[in-house]
Amino acid sequence: MTPKPVTENTLFSGDNLSRIGGMVMDALEALMTRRSVRAYTDEPVSDDQLLKILAAGMQAPSANNQQPWHFVVLRQRQHLDGLAGVLPFGKMLGQAPLGIVVCADVDRQPRAGYWVQDCAAATQNILLACHALGLGAVWIGVYPRDERVLALRELLSLPAGVTPLCTIAIGRPAEHPAPVDRFRPDRIHEEQW
Repeated sequence: MTPKPVTENTLFSGDNLSRIGGMVMDALEALMTRRSVRAYTDEPVSDDQLLKILAAGMQAPSANNQQPWHFVVLRQRQHLDGLAGVLPFGKMLGQAPLGIVVCADVDRQPRAGYWVQDCAAATQNILLACHALGLGAVWIGVYPRDERVLALRELLSLPAGVTPLCTIAIGRPAEHPAPVDRFRPDRIHEEQW
């Protein structure tokens, strides 16, 4: 199913900016409590949730506002299982109801290499949106491992010039990892190292 086009007015307007999917979660709470989730129930992710997730990804900053990202949405079991079979750390795709492959059209980058930063920012936005919607998600690395990039290019029929950065498994969490405090004062340097 192809999601219907979304406009800013229908997706993130009014109360929807702070109340996403009926759940109130502020940005700092989302940042501090999001965890990688690798086990999911069989409950599907709704079209409305998917559109909010993708819109969040597209809100990411990008170098020179080039927005090089493309998102391959996978819901069919054979495609999710196919990815699980070629990604060494992607076995959870075999039970996830949704996968998103974050790719870049490298011809849209202003200078070589910035697409990685742009697509990483979009990926983090997607992970936070999933958490705010009450879903679980995990980032599965693809780039810069050539064998993974080539496998996804083949499986997804990606055109020349399009490179996958990562895959995200998404679903209703069947596990609830506790938040972890990762604050490290020894990693902070003021003015100089």
